[in-house]
Amino acid sequence: MTLAQLLRKATNKDSFLSIDDYANFCNEYLYFIKLNLQAVIVSRNETQYRFFQYKKDGTFNVTRPINSNLMVPLEHFNEAKKTFSYILSNIHDNNIDSKANRDLMNNFIYTCQQSIGATLDALPASRSNTARKINGDLFERFIRLVINKIGVKATQGTISVPVIVNGEIVSHMSYQHDLIIKVDEVTKAVGSVKTSSKDRLDKIFVDKFLFNRLTDSNTPHFAIFLNDVQRKGAEGKYGINATFLPGHFRGYTVKLSPLNGVYYFDIRPNMKIDNFLKDHIQTFDRFLFTDIWRFTE
Repeated sequence: MTLAQLLRKATNKDSFLSIDDYANFCNEYLYFIKLNLQAVIVSRNETQYRFFQYKKDGTFNVTRPINSNLMVPLEHFNEAKKTFSYILSNIHDNNIDSKANRDLMNNFIYTCQQSIGATLDALPASRSNTARKINGDLFERFIRLVINKIGVKATQGTISVPVIVNGEIVSHMSYQHDLIIKVDEVTKAVGSVKTSSKDRLDKIFVDKFLFNRLTDSNTPHFAIFLNDVQRKGAEGKYGINATFLPGHFRGYTVKLSPLNGVYYFDIRPNMKIDNFLKDHIQTFDRFLFTDIWRFTE
């Protein structure tokens, strides 16, 4: 498949209606980059990150940072796809809850989603906003498909929130949510699904605070992020910057209302060693194997 063909698929959201659609696109992308890149650039400050530079067909654009420790290589992708499907279909089997399977789950989703984002990076700069919107929408859809596959009802949409005063409903307010988890049509948890927390962290915390204050409830709210890194530096000197704001996260968690779960695919090192962040932020496998079942009780 050529880069032009990959772009046509990536910019058409109807190309991604099932988990197989995401996996098949990713397989095509991994095959493409094996043979057709101008260069693979290693990040100067965190060397596990790579930037793919396209040839003339991609106007020599350079992609977002790709964590090479998480990307499933082409030669292992089909086997990983089979294991991924098996895990989703047997999520309640204690025998599959292993570190290897948890890592595969995270890495497979990361690889599929980054193949879309990196493809969209070949678009001209004038279409960058469109590319971000498509990539974000497809990530939300992918996570919903995964959750539905394990037997939990997950939708997107608007929740009409009753404003309750002294035990009586006085009005309604509508809130748009990326992820609404329901059991028997009862909303059990609300999630935000974003490719990055950049410029979004404040709203996620405020949404939980307002939702539960207005409804006099304690509905769990959680957030799922793909990563929190971006490219920095001039050509030939590319590195990565972290976009996560630990001070904001601490402040909102302590002083506003802590989220019931925060999950990453490409988790930052400080989230694994800082005691406060470590208590509040996990990798996505924790959500899928453990926490979602707590939310749906």
